[in-house]
Amino acid sequence: MQTLRASKCGLSTAQLPPSILDVIDSLNKAGYEAYIVGGGVRDMMLGLNPKDFDAVTNATPAQVKEVFGRRCRIIGRRFELAHVYSGRELIEVATFRAPPKKAVTSASGMILRDNNWGTIEQDFARRDFSINTLYYQPRKGIVLDFCHAVDDIKTRTLRFLGEPAQRFEEDPVRMLRALRFAAKLNFQIDQSILDVFSVEMTQLLRDVSPHRLYDESQKLFTMGHLTQVLPMLIEFGVWKQLFAEIPPNLTAFIERAARNTDQRIQIGKTINPAFFYAVLLWKPFLERCDFYLNKGVVPAEARAQAGLDVLKRQATRTIIPRFAETFIREVWEMQTRLLNPKPQQIEALAGHARFRAGFDFLLLREKSGDSSTEGMGMWWESYQEMTTDQKEIAIRQYNRQRSKSRRKATEVVDEPKMTEIEPLVNVPEPRSRRGRKERVRSDESTPRFMEKASGDSSQVGADHPILRRKRVKRDLSQVVFGPTQ
Repeated sequence: MQTLRASKCGLSTAQLPPSILDVIDSLNKAGYEAYIVGGGVRDMMLGLNPKDFDAVTNATPAQVKEVFGRRCRIIGRRFELAHVYSGRELIEVATFRAPPKKAVTSASGMILRDNNWGTIEQDFARRDFSINTLYYQPRKGIVLDFCHAVDDIKTRTLRFLGEPAQRFEEDPVRMLRALRFAAKLNFQIDQSILDVFSVEMTQLLRDVSPHRLYDESQKLFTMGHLTQVLPMLIEFGVWKQLFAEIPPNLTAFIERAARNTDQRIQIGKTINPAFFYAVLLWKPFLERCDFYLNKGVVPAEARAQAGLDVLKRQATRTIIPRFAETFIREVWEMQTRLLNPKPQQIEALAGHARFRAGFDFLLLREKSGDSSTEGMGMWWESYQEMTTDQKEIAIRQYNRQRSKSRRKATEVVDEPKMTEIEPLVNVPEPRSRRGRKERVRSDESTPRFMEKASGDSSQVGADHPILRRKRVKRDLSQVVFGPTQ
């Protein structure tokens, strides 16, 4: 172990939020050791802005609860932690871990219980990556480095503590963490990890709870480097373990959505991770819709049932929460409404709670080359930038265009086949003007409805069906006319 000065590592208390200092000071005041550990220290040394900070202490979760009282909540069964609230901030406080006296593992080697308290020397050895083993004490201004983690940060190397295969077996989610750190920090994965990172090893992810895998997938979507990590998921065989029915290839739609997500995060805009799930599952959703439509199910029912089927299938890998499922299905349903809106409903549709998400989804489809949008993505984009008067004009123009398109479609369907009409009498057309006038006079003098008896009576014989009809005389004396009693 080496003790480094925090200032030489580029660390200072000015970089820390008041919430983490409050937790560290409260634990120290109560007589316990407390350090900042993990990604917060690593990111500050890399010059990044950490999203959150984690603390570690020699106090047990129950003792942490005694220090902070109602501000503390103990969570976890497999790995017991204390969540401490400082203002609006949440700080995760863990207790020093020791190797278990009796290993409680699954058949594949995954640790099922890890609540054995120990010392700081034992705790660092239980951590996964070397870059996450730096212990920073802000009030003393020191950094404890047990395994030359500072050197790995300088060389940008992602290295495991201990045997990589055993580390993956203890917690298969470390495979996702390795890819996430490599993509986010632009680190090289150590060769010892690559040697055991095989398709067979990724099968261990099947033993992980679908709820936990969903949480890890959210971290992948929201870290701001989605375009870098998606190809890595396919390359290392992790894609098939996370997504049930999504083919392991990046379509233009998925790539554009990934770039858009990263751009929004970089400029500080909020994102809904469920939106990217809607993008990933769009193709399976369309295929399932076609399945029901071919069975004769009405479109609205087909879409509803297809959405349920696709999300239920995905739940075998990552269980999407109910509110996120509702969001995804509403975004899919908005596609139909935005593609062919009724003119009188356009204004109300633009104020719908899911309009923005549905519009973003539609525009991404259109920009990625989906011709089925018929330019409506650009139309809605222009509509949002118009004034009230311009919107009314745009709606009238859209209504006229919509009516014109529907008339054309009707004419194409109902247009009869043109057949050549033969002339009744083959009389040559007069060449002179006088002859044509006389021809017109003779036609006008001929009755419009000439009886054809002269030509047709000879053709109607006694055996004609109309002449063979028997007429029955009715006795009108038995018929009562007028109202009856």
